[in-house]
Amino acid sequence: MKALYQEVIQINQMADNTEKEDRAGSFFAKLNNMAMPTHFNWVSQIFEDLHVKNTPDKAALIWQDIHTGDKKVFSYQQMIQKANQLVNFLAENGVNHKQNMYMMAPVVPEMWFASLACIKAGIVAVPTATTMTPRELEYRFETYKPDVVLADEASAELIDQAAEQTGIHPKIKLVLGKKTGWTGFDDISSQRTDARAADTRSEDVLFCFFTSGTTGLPKRVGHTAVSYPVGHLSTTVIIGTQPDDIHHNLSAPGWAKWSWSSFFVPFNVGAAVTAFSYKTLEPALYLKTLEQNRVTTFCAPPTAWRMFVNTDLSGIDLSCLRQSISAGEPLNPDVITRWKKHTGTRIRDFYGQTESTAMIGNPPWMAETMRSGSFGKPIFMYDLALADDEGNEITMPDTVGHIVVKLDNWRGIGLFYEYIGNPEKMSAVFVDNFYYTGDRASFDADGYWWFVGRADDVIKSSDFRIGPFEVESALVEHPAVAEAAVVGAPDPHRYQLVKAYVILNQGVEPNRDLALDLFRHTTNILAKFKIPRIIEFVTEVPKTISGKIRRIELRAMEVSKSDRTTDHEPFDHGKITEYFYWDFPELSSRNKG
Repeated sequence: MKALYQEVIQINQMADNTEKEDRAGSFFAKLNNMAMPTHFNWVSQIFEDLHVKNTPDKAALIWQDIHTGDKKVFSYQQMIQKANQLVNFLAENGVNHKQNMYMMAPVVPEMWFASLACIKAGIVAVPTATTMTPRELEYRFETYKPDVVLADEASAELIDQAAEQTGIHPKIKLVLGKKTGWTGFDDISSQRTDARAADTRSEDVLFCFFTSGTTGLPKRVGHTAVSYPVGHLSTTVIIGTQPDDIHHNLSAPGWAKWSWSSFFVPFNVGAAVTAFSYKTLEPALYLKTLEQNRVTTFCAPPTAWRMFVNTDLSGIDLSCLRQSISAGEPLNPDVITRWKKHTGTRIRDFYGQTESTAMIGNPPWMAETMRSGSFGKPIFMYDLALADDEGNEITMPDTVGHIVVKLDNWRGIGLFYEYIGNPEKMSAVFVDNFYYTGDRASFDADGYWWFVGRADDVIKSSDFRIGPFEVESALVEHPAVAEAAVVGAPDPHRYQLVKAYVILNQGVEPNRDLALDLFRHTTNILAKFKIPRIIEFVTEVPKTISGKIRRIELRAMEVSKSDRTTDHEPFDHGKITEYFYWDFPELSSRNKG
């Protein structure tokens, strides 16, 4: 297995793009037809035996608080020692292979130590966003009982609330700081700095991501000891990291993108990863921190790229930057052009899911042949196609279809193992010889792919995916609401905004005060990024004969409204029925926007 990673390092270091593309194609053709070993532990076999062994003193993690300037640097040797201490602490307290650890903390070094420890010990890592509310944590705890929780002080308070409500109490509670009833993370420092690696089987589930569904509560995406560590060789090649790179990814722990680009991509090749702690994203200060750390490869979401190019870049030196990468909806040409003018690098877009690794994109050899608006071409690891509504493969260019992964020739290594405990959802996405991603696209005659949108109802706002069911459930808890239907409304800045169509109970009249009360109600239940930004009161919503909401029609209505003369002109049916979050000064303390 070590030879695979060494070959990827060689590929990424090749200067000739034509040769690099050919070599990558041959590599993945070999990988796709390889039988995986029965057992695999990425930390012991790759992180330790390849990187720690050969470059123990090399910087692996560079952490900095962008406001105070505080900085910490950890070598590969120090990283594994910290992870080993945690492995030993957990084992001493009866936690080991196949048990789980919820990790709920911001961008701090301990999140890297804990991730390494989980993989080495065969413990299932459950990344958990710090934006979770107690209600959301309660659902997660009831669905998947935590064995260990690791949290910062603020998140520890929320975890205690959820544990009290559910009656579920973890065996170990580790806090980054101090809190009554919790063990301080620093207490692990008395443990040995060497530890035995678990003999994990390749099909053992080691990663569990909760992801929002469309017609139900969050589902659990299970990745294995192979599907993420080996699967992310596709992501490593498309980003193009090399051992001498200083890599940065603007993403928070708790989301799959952090595991992708802040963990596996740099550590697959033995590069250094930077991590910046901040309260609010101040573009100029953030870019100045990139400059100070001489970052060479930089990955950020589309919303951040738009902020960066609208910042005064004249006093920021990013001459060290070698690769710029984006993930999400395609960026408009102006953003790419303006960034290239200042840095000399083109922002290369790519696509993947929590359920996969990088599947489609613009790898380094396509930097000068990208087409504006296209999100690239399929990556060699996956056998990708488009399918029509009847499940037939589409071969004609410029035809919109469902993005599917073909499974009859080979199964992409980076594809997830299962929706844990949800066979119904598995049956819905694995049909015949296809895995349905839930997204729609087309491709042109030259093989470039063009993203169209979600085939299901997931809303994509900024860099977040939001399932409408959770938002609808929160709204209908309000005594005035009879029914709610939630969709994504087009937005030039965030891609989509959460829009709620609300049907009121008989005798309740829509007005501004009620809209304000509904906004406040949802902020008490949902994470901030999930709350509705637009509420429209209606008397009915389109439904199927069986009574299911036809969100496709509501989305079409929103698209037709997207040419309003102002950013948020109310849609008027004789009186105001549509209300916008940012038009309420009363909500300003909640940081509108």
